[in-house]
Amino acid sequence: MTLDDLRVFIAVCETRNLSAVSRTLSCSQSAVSQHVKRLERELGLALVERRPRGVTPTDAGRILYQAALGGITSLDSAVRRLGELRDGAGGTVKITTGGVTVRHFMPDAITAFRDRHPEATLDFQSAQSTRRCLELLQSGQADLAWITLGQPAPGIEQWPVIDLPWVLVVNAGEPLAARRAIDPGDLRSIRYIAHPANSASHRRLEEDFVRLGCTPSRTVGVADWDTAVLLAELGIGHAVLPALPRLTLSPAGPARTVPIPALSPITVGWAARQWDALSPLATEFAGLVAADQAGSLWGDGLPRPPERPGPDAGGRQKVRGLV
Repeated sequence: MTLDDLRVFIAVCETRNLSAVSRTLSCSQSAVSQHVKRLERELGLALVERRPRGVTPTDAGRILYQAALGGITSLDSAVRRLGELRDGAGGTVKITTGGVTVRHFMPDAITAFRDRHPEATLDFQSAQSTRRCLELLQSGQADLAWITLGQPAPGIEQWPVIDLPWVLVVNAGEPLAARRAIDPGDLRSIRYIAHPANSASHRRLEEDFVRLGCTPSRTVGVADWDTAVLLAELGIGHAVLPALPRLTLSPAGPARTVPIPALSPITVGWAARQWDALSPLATEFAGLVAADQAGSLWGDGLPRPPERPGPDAGGRQKVRGLV
C-alpha cells in the first residue's frame, strides 16, 4: 500500500468515475484501476463496486476512504508547514466561512493577528453552507471553519464559541417595530425573508417554526444575512436573523431589531480536523476570534480549543440581543 494508491483511491471515491480520475492525473484508466486493485488485494476486500456509469465505494471502501482522507490531508498540511519553516515563510492560515461572517465576527481579530504576525497570510474561502465548509476541511483545503454548529461530523472537532439568540429585523414604520419582543403568534403574520435552503440557519429556523406551530409565509429568498437586513429596511419583508455582534442599527434609521425569545439560540464557532495538529498560527487566530467574542481580545491570554470538544465545551459567550 503506497501513498499514491491511497491518493488515487480518494480521487476515485470522490469522483465515482475512473476515466475522470485518469484525465485529472494524466494517466491511463488501467493505471487507475491497478491502484485500486492493489489495495483490494492487500486488504482482501472489495473497495469499489463497478456500475454502468461509474463506481461507488463499498462499506469497506467508505471506511478506508475516511481513514485515508484524514491521513493524507494531515500529511499534506504537515508538509506545507515544514516547507514554510524551511523557506522562512511567515505561514498561511486557511479559513472557510460564510460570505458575510468575516465582517460580523472577525474584523478586530484579523487586525490583531496582522499586528502580531505581519509576515503571515490569512487565506479566506467563502462557502454558502456549513456542509460545504466541512467538505473543505475534510479535503484539506482549509485549516479552520467558522460555522453554525450542530450534530457532530465524522473526523471533525468542534469548538463552540458563542450562542446567538434570534431577532426580527423590521421596517421602522411597521407596528412590530414598537414591540419589546416578538411572540410565536406574531411570526404567523410576517413575510419571512428565507435563508438559503442549504444553510444550517435555514434548517434550524424551519425546525423551530414547526415546533412552535407558527410557520410564516415566505416573500423572497436571499444569499446572505446582510442582504436580508437591506430588504427588511426597504419594507420588502421581515428578516429573522441571529443577533450578529456587528448588526447595529441606528435608532433613527429605517429598521429596528426586536428579540424573538421563543426561538432556540444557535451556536457558532470553530471546526477543525484535529486541534492538536493545527499550526501555532491557526490556533492563535482561532483564539483571537474567540477572545473577541468574549470581549477580551486585548487581554493577556487567549482561549484555546477545548481538549475534548463537545456540546458544552469551550466557554461559549452569550449575546443577549440587540436594541
